[in-house]
Amino acid sequence: MSRIGNKPVVVPAGVTVTQSGNTVTVKGPKGELTREFSPNITLNISEGEVVLTRPDDTKENKTLHGTMRANLNNMVVGVSEGFEKALELIGVGYRAQLQGKKLVLNVGYSHPVEFETPEGITIEVPSNTQVVVKGSNKEVVGELSANIRGVRPPEPYKGKGIRYVGEHVRRKEGKTGK
Repeated sequence: MSRIGNKPVVVPAGVTVTQSGNTVTVKGPKGELTREFSPNITLNISEGEVVLTRPDDTKENKTLHGTMRANLNNMVVGVSEGFEKALELIGVGYRAQLQGKKLVLNVGYSHPVEFETPEGITIEVPSNTQVVVKGSNKEVVGELSANIRGVRPPEPYKGKGIRYVGEHVRRKEGKTGK
């Protein structure tokens, strides 16, 4: 029995959920998101909430039930509140700057690394060692943040690199001389 799948998705005021076939569209103050859902799971859209039901208890339908409910909830939260990931650059000479819609990172390579901002995503640079990625689509925000972090992941000896704010990096002891 799926505990997550059985919980109704609460739709706040100002957000509308519409369904046409297998496509679900969620509109809100922060944008509009559209996603293709499985035909096995049915959506019951009522005033202020959406309930997902599955036809039977096969393993495939059980997994789809919880996943689709979580995806729909992320869409509703995204268009009403939005998602945000903050990263910090730690290292001597590491800095980030915004040039138009491009994020330019100088992180110890012989060349700067540039990132184009995808549609519906905003990148902010409050200081030259901090980057904040904001948007309504949780997947795109997380993927872009992971790609930025992947340019120079934090290393365990000195802790230099790009990390999420609040991320703990396990430190290792360096070589000892004899």
